[in-house]
Amino acid sequence: MTDLSRRLALHTWSVDTTPLGDALTAARASGFDAVELRRIDFTRCHDAGLGNEQVLDLVKASGMTVAVLGTEYGLLFADGAERRRLFDVLELTCRNAVALGCPMIMTAPGQNAGTLEQAGLSLREAAQVAEAHGLRLALEFNSRHDVINHLEVAREIIAKAGHPAAGLLLDAYHLQRSGSPGRGFEHVAPEEIFTFQYSDVPPGPPPGQRRPTDRLIPGQGIVQWKGVFDLLREKGYDGYLSFEAPNPLLWARPPAEVVREAAEATRRLLSA
Repeated sequence: MTDLSRRLALHTWSVDTTPLGDALTAARASGFDAVELRRIDFTRCHDAGLGNEQVLDLVKASGMTVAVLGTEYGLLFADGAERRRLFDVLELTCRNAVALGCPMIMTAPGQNAGTLEQAGLSLREAAQVAEAHGLRLALEFNSRHDVINHLEVAREIIAKAGHPAAGLLLDAYHLQRSGSPGRGFEHVAPEEIFTFQYSDVPPGPPPGQRRPTDRLIPGQGIVQWKGVFDLLREKGYDGYLSFEAPNPLLWARPPAEVVREAAEATRRLLSA
């Protein structure tokens, strides 16, 4: 059985106000085994004057494994020139993933919306792009999105795509917020789960924004962690657990402190 305590990845949104180089240093020093990078990590480096190859060199020099690489959101429902642009970004993201030895691309709904048929066709095309590079593509649902806001909707889109390189990114936060807490994904087949993100959820109603930033270090909220982690083990999940906890209160603290606290808290819950 895979030791999930040795499969922890830091999602850079958890330290969003920290420059990428410092975030990588904090991840390595604080006991994370890998990182999950976003497209915006690259664009911010570009805005600071670094070219694409320089960003790749920065990541490689850190010595951190890249577990997942995010592409720009919105491609599922985009049309026309914007759709072409987003698929060009996906192509570049795939090339960057190969350069970094990263096997997984992820995407999420973004701010636009459309039909499930449209999303299924776009996901199939995106999965074909990923497969051409030897990669897999994970779709995340967002409990606050107008359309892709529940586990079953995401599964339906993946079924419509009908491509072996397309699967699920499950997120403990969105599972909890959408009414599937703890073992609420028990009916999902192991092969459907490509990767997993996690953070804790505060009690009370969700915030109003599309991309909630009220997420907590595990153990500080209402997520049923024993159910979540036991079920992942039962399913034989051998991917990474990616700590994604955007929260202005965490961003205001020293990143190394936050990252270390998160890694230690996660490993305590995994061993409980």
